[in-house]
Amino acid sequence: MLKGVHQKLEPQQTPAFFVRGASPFSRMVFFCALSIILMAVDSQVNYLSKFRQAFIGGLHPLERIANTPSELIRDARKYFSTHNQLVQENYLLKQKAFEDQVKLQRLKALTAENEHLRSLLGGNVPIHPRAILGDISHTGRDPFRNVVIVNRGSRHNINAGQAVVDSNGVIGQVTRVYPFSSEVTLITDKNLSIPIQVERNQLRAIAFGQSGNTLDIPYLPTNVDIKIGDKLVTSGIDGIYPAGLAVATVTKIEQDPASPFAKIISTPTGEVSHHLQLLILELPDQIEADLHPKDQEGADSKETKSNKAERNG
Repeated sequence: MLKGVHQKLEPQQTPAFFVRGASPFSRMVFFCALSIILMAVDSQVNYLSKFRQAFIGGLHPLERIANTPSELIRDARKYFSTHNQLVQENYLLKQKAFEDQVKLQRLKALTAENEHLRSLLGGNVPIHPRAILGDISHTGRDPFRNVVIVNRGSRHNINAGQAVVDSNGVIGQVTRVYPFSSEVTLITDKNLSIPIQVERNQLRAIAFGQSGNTLDIPYLPTNVDIKIGDKLVTSGIDGIYPAGLAVATVTKIEQDPASPFAKIISTPTGEVSHHLQLLILELPDQIEADLHPKDQEGADSKETKSNKAERNG
């Protein structure tokens, strides 16, 4: 007989294909609680900010690659759908440019005559500010402030305080400068004020930003000579905004018998929330320093000599 034939065969258990752990509901509850704890800690400590920045920076090339097909399709549709419209607009713009050139000839003659009369009377010749073209990269992240970010910074000779305009009027002012970008606070922001004057009667005042893309002109008496439709321009007394730039148009005047001041609301002339390009004007002191560098050096040397004389005396 063969060995082991009469041995009793013990039943063997089949191995399980999957090892069952915690239930899906328990795992969901655990990870939800962990996520809430991490978000609460991050809101207090802000320890994930650098990780988020690095992660977003790493995903940027992938986002660009993923968006490339949709951008190509969108650009193709836009090209074929707007070709005729662009041709018509081009014709109208050429006609308008021709009319503007005719008006500009008279403006140049009047400007030259004005400068000549100023020189005869011993007045200062008005300074024409230079401008740097910039593109709006994105808007500010703070919903309670009206700011935009432009792609021009300290590497492009941009300084805080420079006025920002478009083809229609004043847009705002440079408030923060970075190496390759700048923050522009719009004139509709409540933290920004701008000296203005009424074009009709040269009445000077100060306009403040207000919610709803409007400007408020406070502290003017109820009997002030200002009307709906009056044009408001920069007065130039602050040394930042050149005089004569269009700012706003008076659209509403309210008079309260219980208040000695009138409530005057105006709408900005510049397209604050429409254009993507804008002009950054140089500060008047920068222009004067560029125009008269020798005079500035002479004034500095005279000042140092006077200081030395005072010390010796």
